[in-house]
Amino acid sequence: MRRVALAALLSCAAVFSTSTAHAADVTGVAFVHGTGKQTNAYQDYWQPTMVNNVRGGLANPANYVVINCDFTQYMWDSRAAGCLAGQLSSFIQSKSITRLIIITHSNGGNVMRWILSNPTYDSRYPNIINKIVRVDALAPSSAGTPLADAVINGNVFETSLGWLLGYKSDAVRQQQVSWMATYNANNLYGTAGRPSLPKLFRAVVGTDVETAVWDSDSYCGGYAENLGLETTQWWLDSCSDGFLNCSSQSAAGSVWFKDKTKMAGQEPLSHNQSRRACFGLDTVLRNDMK
Repeated sequence: MRRVALAALLSCAAVFSTSTAHAADVTGVAFVHGTGKQTNAYQDYWQPTMVNNVRGGLANPANYVVINCDFTQYMWDSRAAGCLAGQLSSFIQSKSITRLIIITHSNGGNVMRWILSNPTYDSRYPNIINKIVRVDALAPSSAGTPLADAVINGNVFETSLGWLLGYKSDAVRQQQVSWMATYNANNLYGTAGRPSLPKLFRAVVGTDVETAVWDSDSYCGGYAENLGLETTQWWLDSCSDGFLNCSSQSAAGSVWFKDKTKMAGQEPLSHNQSRRACFGLDTVLRNDMK
């Protein structure tokens, strides 16, 4: 009888201990921008509606950080991955974060993959990796883009895509197709034939660009930007978001979903729209803050 009572007591204690540990978890979200040197990514890159709607899904919406780093550099540079590691470490410490959700866009996914793939490169990386629950990579440039090759080669894209790429920066050189193939084969995890990433890395894939002037959906994220992306689609595969082929976006980790399967009205996400509150993307991410 005593054994039964003791077993019941230990069982209750185990349940209490488990629920207490779970209740003690502090979940936070970090927004990691793409190519470019950002000083106010909250306003300029993501915009408040996107950030505020997504963080509203947290138990404590104040547990968020919007990264501002110099992603015109190579992914491993101290101004890129080093800056990201510093801001993530400060956020984790200041908010006592135990579970970290990362939302990246475009080349931000490559910078995060560098950290996930090279834990011994920087003493701050292991603690960050340990806290990460997953990386939700919005339109990641995991296999690069032919447009980066075009910019570096100095043709018309250098001027027409300067607003998106930042001209001939090291980050643009890095995103050339052949260069990313080399990095994926030697320095980064998560692509075919390579070791898996230590934490879930899942992509949201943009498949098309729509710019019909009579359709209000064409204006989400900025009509001029979407029009530019529709133009560059001529140099990409039939499945692209105007900047990246779907194959590049799908090259690392796993595909969470392709735009039309979850967006309102089965709308596609252009590369510009995949960082904005367009067609319910913010709501999908908000509902996943757990």
